[in-house]
Amino acid sequence: MYRKASYGSELDHLIQLLSKLPGLGPRSARRAALQLIKRKDSIMRPLSTALAEVAEHVNPCSNCGNLDTIDPCHICSSEKRDGTIICVIEDVADLWALERAGSYSGKYHVLGGTLSALDGVGPDDLNIISLIERANKDIVTEVIIATNATVDGQTTAHYITDRLKNCHVAVTRLAHGVPVGGELDYLDDGTLTAALKSRRPF
Repeated sequence: MYRKASYGSELDHLIQLLSKLPGLGPRSARRAALQLIKRKDSIMRPLSTALAEVAEHVNPCSNCGNLDTIDPCHICSSEKRDGTIICVIEDVADLWALERAGSYSGKYHVLGGTLSALDGVGPDDLNIISLIERANKDIVTEVIIATNATVDGQTTAHYITDRLKNCHVAVTRLAHGVPVGGELDYLDDGTLTAALKSRRPF
């Protein structure tokens, strides 16, 4: 009869917690736990300290929803950022991706997810009301909708666009289509369709 392996209550608890992280199943969690134990001084203890510090000091920005150690966050507080433009994204991970690209200098607004009837996520569950309040300020002239090109992302984009109709701001959408360096033969039908719809003069 198969018996579930037991590593001791403390280690079992660590593996269970690690397995809850995105991309880590039970097997990967066991490997990660083993590496942490083997490298206590170089990884485990510094990681433990870093986690405690993040838990203590990092919180959502009350203005845009970004994660930072100050409130408002460094981006909202920066005088170098263009306050006339707000880029609306689903999650902080999307903000980090745009910042890595280094081609956007405006402000952000993190929704905290997307509308999803299947998951029971409605407008009141997202940071939409605060977005409308920000868009109504005289300084804001453009709102860029940068939700993902998924069904829920598109639904959320349409809903936000409708809510912004009376805010006297330009509402734009990130272009979707052929990626730089992409070959048509390797693209899926949805990407090709989006590329055709988003075509522009050459």
